[in-house]
Amino acid sequence: MSTEAASPEAIAEVASAIAEHGIHTVEMMTIDTYGHPRGKRVPAQRFADSVAAGGAHIADAIYVMDVQGEIVDSPLINMGTGFLDMHITPVLSTFRVMHHRPGYATVMTTSEDDRHRPHPMDPRNVLQAQLDRVRALGYDPIAATEVECYLCHDDWTPAQPNIQYSSLVDNFAMERCVADMRNAMVDLGIPIESSNPEYGPGQLEINFAYGDPMDVADNTILFKNTIKEVARNHGLRATFMPLPFAGQSGSGMHVHTSLDRDGTNAFGPGDGHLLNDPFRHWVGGLVHHAPALALLGIPTGNGYRRVRAYSFCPTHVHWGGDNRSVLCRCTVGQGPADRVEFRFAGADTNPYLVLAGILAAGADGLERQLDPGEEATGDQYEDPGDHPALPATFADGVAAFTGSELAAALGEEFGVNFLAMVNSELGLHGEHATGGPDDVSEWEFQRYVEFT
Repeated sequence: MSTEAASPEAIAEVASAIAEHGIHTVEMMTIDTYGHPRGKRVPAQRFADSVAAGGAHIADAIYVMDVQGEIVDSPLINMGTGFLDMHITPVLSTFRVMHHRPGYATVMTTSEDDRHRPHPMDPRNVLQAQLDRVRALGYDPIAATEVECYLCHDDWTPAQPNIQYSSLVDNFAMERCVADMRNAMVDLGIPIESSNPEYGPGQLEINFAYGDPMDVADNTILFKNTIKEVARNHGLRATFMPLPFAGQSGSGMHVHTSLDRDGTNAFGPGDGHLLNDPFRHWVGGLVHHAPALALLGIPTGNGYRRVRAYSFCPTHVHWGGDNRSVLCRCTVGQGPADRVEFRFAGADTNPYLVLAGILAAGADGLERQLDPGEEATGDQYEDPGDHPALPATFADGVAAFTGSELAAALGEEFGVNFLAMVNSELGLHGEHATGGPDDVSEWEFQRYVEFT
């Protein structure tokens, strides 16, 4: 597909795909602050004839909708400002036929505000700004995500009662559903690598290949949508709620990044150090900004229930080699596969925003040549030493982001609106989430299980 969104060649290519696959509806997708896909469904012929070139409009109220679709009072988008229309432009390079749902296609969009600027609250625009920042330093960022979820029966009980991590013989009925998920994503052009049962009853992980961070964020959103849709086709339901079941494994989104320069991975082992200079400074940025990054990775109260020792979610700010108890797990000595894995984010995070935060932190590390400190070794749950603790509660996460360098880097308007959203959610959580710190209240289960 052409990279020129409104070029005649790109429009002709879309029209050809519409005719070839019998498409009757095109879903124009834009992503709200909490990562929920919103947009317009357009008759396919109208899309090809006019909307592909001219775009469409949608209310900017989508950026102040919480996980349940309720409008939050934001100082920037409210009844006083009029809930303005914004223009959404389809990115035709992202047009995909949805083979698992015959007759439909999907396309991502970018949004402009009433002043014809890239909308400062559009998560795609927030990520694009940080992509541009890293590229201006002479690098092409590479990313990948690993996302976990639970498959459940229609009453939201887990789809199996037992745990069999990575088993190839347990619950073939569930595998038939997962096979349809893998095949649907392959048909969407999402480069699936593998899937496996995770360490929870009915918990699943599907991994796909690395690529451009914007493509990876798009794929992550489509991945989550497809998982939910195919699960329903099998009489099941899927949730990306970080901790739906007290006492069970939480669901995370691990984010891998590296830097490419002139077609070669710029990360690798250093001379006298485990990490070379670009690798060390990139990780230095992640470590420096980790407390503020926490809120982008865990934007709801339920997510902080994952932040527990021996949960495979880190509890402190540190980096190490191939060690799954650290925050920043660095793979070294594998050539093109050298990378850092940021292990804190929950499965419900907005992938555009957490990637934007990671790129902003890494870019700052490169610009200021930040050093991550000494490598953490051994069991960092048992003995984190002098490493500072990561935010362990929702209130801690909000406090760490508020007024931070990272918030400023992502844009003042974005930061003001994002904090309005999370402060509203924090207030609701404090009012309704009853029980102890390790309990999952009925209120939060009902609030998050379906729409995350």
